[in-house]
Amino acid sequence: MCRFFLSFIISCLALPLFAEDRPNILWLSAEDISAHIGCFGDPYAITPNLDALAEKGTIFTNTYTTAGVCAPCRSGIITAMYQNSVGSHHMRCNATIPEWLKPFPMYFRDAGYYCTNNSKTDYQFRKPSSKMIWDSSSSKAHWKDRPEGTPFFAVYNFTGCHESGIADEAKYESVTEGLSGTERQDPEAFDNIPPYYPDTPTVREDWKRNYELITAMDQWAGRLIEEVKAAGEWENTIVMFWSDHGVGLPRAKRWLYDSGTHVPMILRLPEKWKERSPNGVDDRLVNSVDFGPTMMDLAGIEAPAFQHGVSFLGEGSQRDYVFGARDRMDERYDIIRAVRDKRYRYVRNFEPLKPYYQYMNTPEKGATMNEIRKAEKAGELTGALAIFSAGSKPTEELYDLENDPHEINNLAADPAHAEKLAELKKALFNWQLEIGDLGLIPESEIAVREEAAGSTYAILHGETNQSVFIKELTSIATQASEGESAFPELVQALDHEDSAIRYWGATGLGNFADSAKDFSGAVEKLRATLEDSSPTVRIAVGRALCRMGEVDPALQVVADEMKGSGEWARLEASIVLDELDEVARPVLAALEAGLVDQPNKYITRVSNKAVNDLLGTTNTVP
Repeated sequence: MCRFFLSFIISCLALPLFAEDRPNILWLSAEDISAHIGCFGDPYAITPNLDALAEKGTIFTNTYTTAGVCAPCRSGIITAMYQNSVGSHHMRCNATIPEWLKPFPMYFRDAGYYCTNNSKTDYQFRKPSSKMIWDSSSSKAHWKDRPEGTPFFAVYNFTGCHESGIADEAKYESVTEGLSGTERQDPEAFDNIPPYYPDTPTVREDWKRNYELITAMDQWAGRLIEEVKAAGEWENTIVMFWSDHGVGLPRAKRWLYDSGTHVPMILRLPEKWKERSPNGVDDRLVNSVDFGPTMMDLAGIEAPAFQHGVSFLGEGSQRDYVFGARDRMDERYDIIRAVRDKRYRYVRNFEPLKPYYQYMNTPEKGATMNEIRKAEKAGELTGALAIFSAGSKPTEELYDLENDPHEINNLAADPAHAEKLAELKKALFNWQLEIGDLGLIPESEIAVREEAAGSTYAILHGETNQSVFIKELTSIATQASEGESAFPELVQALDHEDSAIRYWGATGLGNFADSAKDFSGAVEKLRATLEDSSPTVRIAVGRALCRMGEVDPALQVVADEMKGSGEWARLEASIVLDELDEVARPVLAALEAGLVDQPNKYITRVSNKAVNDLLGTTNTVP
């Protein structure tokens, strides 16, 4: 015991003595931008401060976020664990993480760092709170408030280039009001409008705003860098600039293509640490869960074994692949997974019957999305625009980024790429097994199971070895999008003891209802499962039967869930009724009831959309 206290006292006394050997770390994070930065080769970008930072640092050209939207991605960054393993994968959820899972800044604090966050969090878990993670987390948080002689880890977040800065004219004007005439863009000059957007003046205006918001962000970054220099801390401070995901426009933000997950990242090291990352360009693959572990590595802090992320500067840390996940985006579910190597991306759509552009309130407010909808209504769909306005998606997508940077030409069915398809498909499946992909469990089931498990993560990572169930769950979810070849397994899944497996059995049969209805025993087994103990299974079974033409009593079973006790089951039911279109008209009253007194706004949004479509009205809700 005496030895313990003596060791503790010595370690505490040692921290200030070695403060000069531990780097300060300044993080500059931006929202909703792709690599539209001058030093990344963009000819239109006006970003002198970031370009100057890159001249003295390293440009990482293959950096990818784990999600195409802020909160799930930032949850992954702060925990250094994939969000669909921790349970923070749905946009605007509130996971319970295990007590042992300490967000990485807490290790910096334990090591004697003063840690500040200014000021975005979006971590999507209940505890630990921001006050527990940071010494200071607010719009006033500043590294200058640290005790004398203490190294700092400081995060600053620029929110001005969020998608709302493009969509909202008042916000755009406010953020860019300080730009000079030479820092403005000519919308007619761009020759890099993505081919999946209509080339209209409205779209070009959005593209212009994106660039000008980035220029305003660059000025913000320059001011923060100057503060460090003025304080005499420049040669003691590591600076890392990054974005949380791609540009805040359709088929980019929320998506797992390069447009949504490929982000700019610059790392500048002072001379005393320069050997860890020399100036220049580095094309190694980096996933955003690697950000925290890399900073820990640079600060000499040992990373815990539970982290999925690895130091991208560490020995043997070169990745072969980076991974991404999409789950609920606001009011709509669309389970998608992706894996990318340096040249190819493989995308797995677990819900291929859903269109690329599901109706979601927030993106529908954008001008570019409105232009896409106009083109759809006018029948002016050609080329890439037609691909992403389709009513369904392929189960698998494979893209050669070297020859197809916009990911338009799907090579999944090309025999010449069969080997690469198989490689990436296997890598993705193994990743899902390794992390325990919670996104394959319906959200309403997660809500039921997390309390008993003790945390959301523990649902698939409890005290007992659950690897067999994880593999079974991942396999049946994969088979649910594969069609007739999987019908025997999907029917058999309806008898499984676990409701998540039964859910995927019903969902898979419903996905291919036209052919599944004629498969021996499918309809009979679904009818027998219509009174399942799990609301999410009843909803999935009701959906399948309705799609097979077996509407009575299946439709009413789904409608009854609109007044059930579980908020996420209510959302799942409202989505199914919306997707059933005219078939749902007999239960219009249930959808209208969904417009009031709901436990979350997402149920109201979906119900509003469904009611408007059935009544031919245009009422909107926030």
